Amino acid sequence: MNSKKTASIPFLFIPLVLFLSAAPLCAAISITDSEMRTLVFSQPFQRIISLYPAHTTNLLDLGLREEIIAIGASDNQLPDRPRVQFQDDPERLLALQPDLVLIRPMISRGYPHLVRILERNNVRVVSLQPTTAPELFSYWETLGKLTGREEEARTMIKTFGQRLAELTADVQRRPREERKRVYFESIHRQMKTFAPTSMAMFVLEAAGGVNIATDAMQMRETNIAAYGRERLLAKADEIDLYLAQYGRMNPVSVDEIMRAPGFQIIKAVRQRQVFLVPEELVSRPTMGLLDGIAFVKSLLYPDYSQNGLTGL
Repeated sequence: MNSKKTASIPFLFIPLVLFLSAAPLCAAISITDSEMRTLVFSQPFQRIISLYPAHTTNLLDLGLREEIIAIGASDNQLPDRPRVQFQDDPERLLALQPDLVLIRPMISRGYPHLVRILERNNVRVVSLQPTTAPELFSYWETLGKLTGREEEARTMIKTFGQRLAELTADVQRRPREERKRVYFESIHRQMKTFAPTSMAMFVLEAAGGVNIATDAMQMRETNIAAYGRERLLAKADEIDLYLAQYGRMNPVSVDEIMRAPGFQIIKAVRQRQVFLVPEELVSRPTMGLLDGIAFVKSLLYPDYSQNGLTGL
């Protein structure tokens, strides 16, 4: 099998290649999902249930719409589609007659019976969620294979690479010692940051920020890392900006962060350099990561022209 070249982009992006069959659609195609399960199929799937908003976003970017027959309960992208949940009785999903259900590892770990019942009824289940930046392109390639939109996936990859290079060219010329040092919070009440290899830290570093929590301990195989108040406050004078993702996972306010016990000694708090970043811009593996980079860049270096913002 021939592996396909992807667009060249700076620093973190050296895609982890999934070797996918280049055979025509009438022949067998093979993909491997995020849980190392192999799926072999001979034609694109055409009745898809998407149980992760990032999957829906990427399917839409690939030009699919009618093929998405249902979405998750928290997904607002296709308001005319039925809403289903992985907690539902599997019969509700089966009644929609899907040929593919796209999930992520959190679902298969928490609801393995759902996967078993769907597969017993000849519905293919694929679990996908890239957890590091180098896996992003392979994820899009896999979605392209599953849906027969391989050319569109290659276009996404090329576009992302080009826009990333344009967006980051100026800040990447700034010497590292002159870059802002940042603590990036993921869950305030649990004193969690992001794993050093996570999508959110890719966004931060692409925007020209320096992660002060590179010693954070990743929790299992997630993008979250434990840090703790004592370790954070030990670096209080190093933190130029305090960023926190904001959304369902971390419903926090700037005021709550600034009033947290002990946080008044943090340099960024003293200088009122505390900002919220919408979680969908930094945690979901979509083209929206580019807007996340542009947004974080505007917080780090407001003196730079912000030409990369497209959807805010």
